[in-house]
Amino acid sequence: MLTSINPANNKLIKSYNEMKSEESSNIISVVDNTFNSWKETSFVHRSELMKNAAKVLRENSEEYSVLMTMEMGKPIVQSRAEVEKCAWVCDYNAENAENFLADEIIKTEATKSFVSYQPLGVILAIMPWNFPFWQVFRFAAPNLMAGNAGLLKHASNVSGCALAIEDVFRKAGFPENLFRTILVTSKNVKEIISNQKVQAVTITGSVPAGRSVASIAGSLIKKTVLELGGSDPYIVLEDADLEKAAMSCVTSRLINAGQSCIAAKRFIIVASVYDKFEQLYLDLMLKKKMGDPLDENNDLGPQASLQLRDELHDQVLRSVKQGAELILGGNVPDIEGAYYPPTILRNIKPGMAAFDEELFGPVAALIKAKDEEDAIELANKSIFGLGAAVFTKDIEKGERIAKEKLNAGCCFVNDFVKSDPRLPFGGIKESGYGRELSPFGIREFVNIKTVYVK
Repeated sequence: MLTSINPANNKLIKSYNEMKSEESSNIISVVDNTFNSWKETSFVHRSELMKNAAKVLRENSEEYSVLMTMEMGKPIVQSRAEVEKCAWVCDYNAENAENFLADEIIKTEATKSFVSYQPLGVILAIMPWNFPFWQVFRFAAPNLMAGNAGLLKHASNVSGCALAIEDVFRKAGFPENLFRTILVTSKNVKEIISNQKVQAVTITGSVPAGRSVASIAGSLIKKTVLELGGSDPYIVLEDADLEKAAMSCVTSRLINAGQSCIAAKRFIIVASVYDKFEQLYLDLMLKKKMGDPLDENNDLGPQASLQLRDELHDQVLRSVKQGAELILGGNVPDIEGAYYPPTILRNIKPGMAAFDEELFGPVAALIKAKDEEDAIELANKSIFGLGAAVFTKDIEKGERIAKEKLNAGCCFVNDFVKSDPRLPFGGIKESGYGRELSPFGIREFVNIKTVYVK
């Protein structure tokens, strides 16, 4: 049984029967059959349907937004923004996929030689609960435009979102079985990956989940794209605009109640401006309101579940035991729901939970660096490498640090890290491999075929 529980009040929303093996297998078969005809369709036809999907999203934005907020606690204003971002990625791929996958002529001794991009087939997406619509659409929009078919195994607590997304494509006019949801728990994912009709797998999730999926798929010689955890460092240099830097840092830390792989998590400030930045950061965090995520006046809602809330609190307690100092929050509120307040830890050092682990919630780790060189070294001292940012008025220096010094897949200067359909998104080290979005993302699950004619 799969259950959706409202984390704002711990009440059951709905239960779903887990699909049996035969039912899952049948769905995969019909999706594969649909792919065989879908791959022959034109980009013009696919584009028309993908633009319809964007329209469906916008026309039903409030329904989808409330569903997201109810199932995982996202503030309603952020849910609405997420629906609009999904519509954007649909429009972007509808307008650009044909160009991204156009044949590329390569001059050789042949009469004609070129690279062609051909769809692979059924692509399995294993998606998380934190951005229940966006994570799926950033996979689905480019892959359906590329001529692939989609199979979704979503997080169990957002099964309602999973089925709603399936319905978006149906309402948009896509073939009935081109994109389907399979309602199963994680323990049954191996069987799905192993199905010979599944050609490749993409997962957004934890490092252990990524290791498991990559191991299974690798043993079957199936390609994977992994977008895993992150402990994004934000460096604040001596010449930074501290007020703007603090605002960006707080915004990034509290988006989705801090439950984002690319949320700022470690704030590394050079010693000469540390005290001023800390006060600015504290003042901003104190102004943030926690409460009912359906209330537009609240800045953050609950964590997605009580278990996740308690795991976050344990990280805070362990960090304090290891020598960190708690200057804001850090308590479990005596209220209904999986709430955790905006929290600040300082005197964070390597070896502490708040430095080494991913803090998936509204907990900020403040770190004092001796100078710029020390800040960069601390930023890179992590098993993760998803996003990073640097704040400085010297744009040339900031660009150089972002390009050459920071070890991450997405490096920003004077802004918080965010995903954008126009830019490749993904990480290195234990944050995973492969890219989503942009021309790079749409080419992950296609056959990059050489054609040589003489």
